[in-house]
Amino acid sequence: MREALEKMESLSSLDGRELVNYQEQRLWEIFEYHKRNNDWYRSFLADKKISDWHDIPILEKRDIQRPLVEIVTAEYLKQPVYKNNTSGSTGIPFHFAKDKYCHAMTWAYIITRYQNVGLEYGKSLQARFFGIPLSSFKYAKEKVKDWLAARVRFPVFDLSDRVLDDYLKRFYKTPFVYLYGYTSSLVLFAKFVKAKGVRLVKICPTLRRCVVTSEVCSDIDRALLEEAFGVRVTNEYGAAELDIVAFENHEGHFLLNEENLYVEVLRDDNSPAAMGEPGQVVVTSLHNRAMPFIRYRLGDIATLRPTRINGRRALEKVVGRTNDVAILPSGRKAPGLTFYYVSKSLLEQSGVIKEFIIKQVAPTTFHFEYVADNELTADQRFQVQKLMDQYLEPGLTATFERKERIERTAAGKFKHFQYLVKQK
Repeated sequence: MREALEKMESLSSLDGRELVNYQEQRLWEIFEYHKRNNDWYRSFLADKKISDWHDIPILEKRDIQRPLVEIVTAEYLKQPVYKNNTSGSTGIPFHFAKDKYCHAMTWAYIITRYQNVGLEYGKSLQARFFGIPLSSFKYAKEKVKDWLAARVRFPVFDLSDRVLDDYLKRFYKTPFVYLYGYTSSLVLFAKFVKAKGVRLVKICPTLRRCVVTSEVCSDIDRALLEEAFGVRVTNEYGAAELDIVAFENHEGHFLLNEENLYVEVLRDDNSPAAMGEPGQVVVTSLHNRAMPFIRYRLGDIATLRPTRINGRRALEKVVGRTNDVAILPSGRKAPGLTFYYVSKSLLEQSGVIKEFIIKQVAPTTFHFEYVADNELTADQRFQVQKLMDQYLEPGLTATFERKERIERTAAGKFKHFQYLVKQK
């Protein structure tokens, strides 16, 4: 971490031209490294002639949806690396790996960017509106991580008024410095706070910031959050398998993480989109030698700001990652992100699901559409039902439909969860 923090400080001090030169050098270094050392990536390139950066083929999520032993660079198979799996926010879960230096650079970026908005990561007390695994070991592991990182977790699986009232009471007696969590969950809490006729900063005067992540924060959401909480909102846009992709600085500019990543915004034909033109986000990890995230299509649509900020590129807006809220028969409300934990648990058990989407088609009925080589077994379906009972509430019905593919929206991705119950 010391090495990574020193490197991050030096990279952050580069001016515009120096940063461009650095990125160009690192891009070709990481590409050549994986071309020489990663057997899978070499076969993926398939002897394609590469004379320009844009000749390099785009890497899709499907391409790397395979066992890590097949895709991790050989020298890192015997070294300790950071391993995890995505929960499938775009509907395509998979396992990934980062080498230790790459992982340290991720945290160096987080620490320095939080400092920019007046927060000390790991010291400033965080009110974390997030999910948590419910299995005993993983639950305990997350609680230890929360303690080490100065976080108090507010699970978002049940956001009924009774639960939100308990959450609100915590702010009367706990010196939180900032809120952090899924946009939809924080918006529900903000609506509850506003309905109570209180302003959060008035009852918790230590509060300084609200950081939203994982889902798009609209201008309407931002206005509601700032009104209800009484603090500024900072937008964080990232991907677990990569890094934070963009983070709002103290002045509100949505700056790209150009120290660790190279971000392209491309048209449907993979040509570069013009500044201000919506396009698909394609990212290259500049430091990850364990796994080749090179020209990797993230699945989101974004626009680049036409002008640079102090020589650095910034996003104008991101489209995607907005999830509906499930309304359960008991009156409980749960964000669509709850289903990430259901799907993640099944992925870790079997790895059979390639894509999935969940639709609430009736108050008690949830329809799972999934892409897989084979039908889910009766036991796997039972596991999904059991996880729904655990994470949501008993008495819900799960139906299943295996599909060849799942249709995307015009934005190039699909909502992981859709609430389709007709209102009376």
